[in-house]
Amino acid sequence: MALPTHFLTLLYLSNQISFLSHTLEMENFEILFAIVTCSLFCCLWWRHHSTTSRRQKTLPPGPPGWPIVGNLFQVILQKRQFMHVVGDLRKKYGPIFTLQMGQRTLVIVTSSDLIHEALVQKGSNFASRPPDSPIRLLFSVGKCAINSAEYGPLWRTLRRNFVTELINPTRIRQCSWIRKWAIEEHMKTLESENSQHGFIEVMSTCRLTICSILICLCFGARFSKEKLKNIESIVKDVMIISMPKLPDLLPVLLPLFRRQLVAAKELRKRQMECMVPIIRARREFLEKSEDNMKTPTVNDLKVDDLEMVSPPGAAYIDSLYNLQPPSRGMLGEEELVTLVTEVILAGTDTSATTIEWAMFHLVTNQEIQEKLYKEIVGKVGVNGVIEESDVENMEYLDAVVKETFRRRPPGHFTLSHAATQPTELGGYVIPTGVNVEFYTAWLTEDPDAWEDPEEFRPERFLEGGEGASVDITGMKGVKMLPFGTGRRICPAWSLGTLHINMMLARMIHAFKWVPVPGNPPDPTETFVFTVVMKNPLKAMIMPRHKS
Repeated sequence: MALPTHFLTLLYLSNQISFLSHTLEMENFEILFAIVTCSLFCCLWWRHHSTTSRRQKTLPPGPPGWPIVGNLFQVILQKRQFMHVVGDLRKKYGPIFTLQMGQRTLVIVTSSDLIHEALVQKGSNFASRPPDSPIRLLFSVGKCAINSAEYGPLWRTLRRNFVTELINPTRIRQCSWIRKWAIEEHMKTLESENSQHGFIEVMSTCRLTICSILICLCFGARFSKEKLKNIESIVKDVMIISMPKLPDLLPVLLPLFRRQLVAAKELRKRQMECMVPIIRARREFLEKSEDNMKTPTVNDLKVDDLEMVSPPGAAYIDSLYNLQPPSRGMLGEEELVTLVTEVILAGTDTSATTIEWAMFHLVTNQEIQEKLYKEIVGKVGVNGVIEESDVENMEYLDAVVKETFRRRPPGHFTLSHAATQPTELGGYVIPTGVNVEFYTAWLTEDPDAWEDPEEFRPERFLEGGEGASVDITGMKGVKMLPFGTGRRICPAWSLGTLHINMMLARMIHAFKWVPVPGNPPDPTETFVFTVVMKNPLKAMIMPRHKS
């Protein structure tokens, strides 16, 4: 559950640049152009030396920038994806370099050795987060969230509670019925949608299913489809409005973006109005259980479209009611809404995106799809029921998922890191107060590490392949990092992988997936929190027993 990574929220540098490029084409172009023109007119002689003169000498090298905006417009005006800009700068300045993006100093790290050194060998020194924008601070209640909290007692308490209460092996096994229920509903939805429209839109159906699993894990409740879609919509809106904006890099522009802050406050109000009644209903459910020494029925709760299904203590929210993190004390409803939203948001998009990309490759590579189907049938039979213990023994399924992580990583960068103290890295001293960005997409494209890296070939992760011994957590070495690594690794990566494996196994076991005639799948990428298909995948399904 990435908290892809993160997970959130949590935002990748590549999106910052594409968002800025889009903004330049809109109403703020004149304002920004005036800033650049004024800067050049007043400080033309300083142009070549402005960034280097302000940059600490201990920082890695980087391109000279302009006054005030640094390298911001040099990057934007190239009108290319930021990953390609980084690739060129890597060739010129080496595996670690500095960019001055407005008022933010970014240290870009691109080599596997340096990434491992920073995040694993010196993990505690690079485990914090840089400052957040006013909008993200609004939704995180001042960084009271696992992904955004600075490295320290608050982060440790929140993360420890999450791991203990939601993703320990015993709890994962206890909640297997939730996944079974949700995936059964998912299979019915696939048949219904295919019958109604003649095709399946993979992302939307998978996203709703994973969201329903995570909502049930968080609240211990099931909801009507309408209520579920409402929660999913709000969570998605939170994700979008939290995306980076120009004032993140040029705070002087903040007054010009007041409408966005107003919109964020209105969305936060909607979010609270949606989730607080659920939080109160669950609390009442627990109190009635304690008073009566038995589990109350849903009829005792005056909340529409809700059915409590998890026993007391089995939902994530149950562990938060009495949690008292250092410097925070007892968590209020604001913090509770933030913490459950974080789990739903981070786990939904990373897993759903991975399933969509995996299905893209299976639809466009029928031989791989059939090989996977034969493995599944070999384990459970044509009409057998797939259990979670079965997918643990499906080597080719595991290889397909890992190859999807490699070929289509959820993000080009990890979430932004910050140094907790001045730390040497690559021969330079990285100070506190700068963004440290780890460019991980390059790792999966490195021809020295991967044979024919552009090819989708799951066999590379089977015995004898160059990926057979790869540690996807990055602790033993860095060749791919779908979940980050070190102290800030996505804590729910194993749960997210289980969701992906179970859904793929069920979908391939039940149906043969083929392209829609006249509408071939388009692999063009775009960035919306994770790297997704610009044109959502549509595919037709045929029940296997009718094939």
